[in-house]
Amino acid sequence: MAERPWQLELVKYSLKKKEKVDLIRRHVRPRPADRLLDLGCAQGILSHFLRRRGGWWVSTDLDMTNLRSSQALLGTNLVRMGVPALPFRSRAFDGVVCLDYLEHVEDDEGTLAEIRRVLKPGGTLLLITPHTGPFFMLQKIRPLVGLKLEFYGHKREGYSLADLRAKLGRSGLRLAGATTYARFFTELLELVLNGLYVNVLSTKPQNKLRDGHIRPSTADEFAGQKNAFRLYKLVYPVFWLASRLDSLLFFQRGNAVMVEAVRVE
Repeated sequence: MAERPWQLELVKYSLKKKEKVDLIRRHVRPRPADRLLDLGCAQGILSHFLRRRGGWWVSTDLDMTNLRSSQALLGTNLVRMGVPALPFRSRAFDGVVCLDYLEHVEDDEGTLAEIRRVLKPGGTLLLITPHTGPFFMLQKIRPLVGLKLEFYGHKREGYSLADLRAKLGRSGLRLAGATTYARFFTELLELVLNGLYVNVLSTKPQNKLRDGHIRPSTADEFAGQKNAFRLYKLVYPVFWLASRLDSLLFFQRGNAVMVEAVRVE
């Protein structure tokens, strides 16, 4: 039996990414003929699940290292892009999916304007970013344990829903729906894992990637953490059970937000 790609092995044991995959399955429903843009594919982990939903996809990223990692998993239709201009003609896509990308670029409103430009009239945007506000305490704790924004590759901590609504509106996109995920316990456990990786396990990366280095970003980096990952797999059931405590916090807003928007003519 062929060995599972390292990206899929990683997502199998990632609490937060599994929540994103569930959101993809529930909210990404393309028609077979739809042309779709995956903006900021990173190592192709979530892109793999996007493509399984159907439609015709193009996946993009700023970094050649990410695109090389993605190629082994995704195969074709990979494009290196610039900031904020996208290398596509206007009205080229029926939908754009932008997962964990907007917080990584300086000119976020320029990026949203470009997304509107390449969308067809009535086309949709699915956007995921970190969720911010005065009561998100874990975001205040991260720098205290050595997890600065630069390790995530973030230009800003994230966005409130009001921020996103305003930025989308100024860019000619209308907010059509929103949901949050990654409540307290899931986010806390992810913070612990990220802290261990950055402060204990990882070596200084050779390449500075757009999406930071809070986890292995290449096959070689993943192979270098083989023993640590084996240990984590043994304790993963405990982490998963602890994350289920989030069900008691149904009233709480999550630490990440997904919005759906429509191009306004």
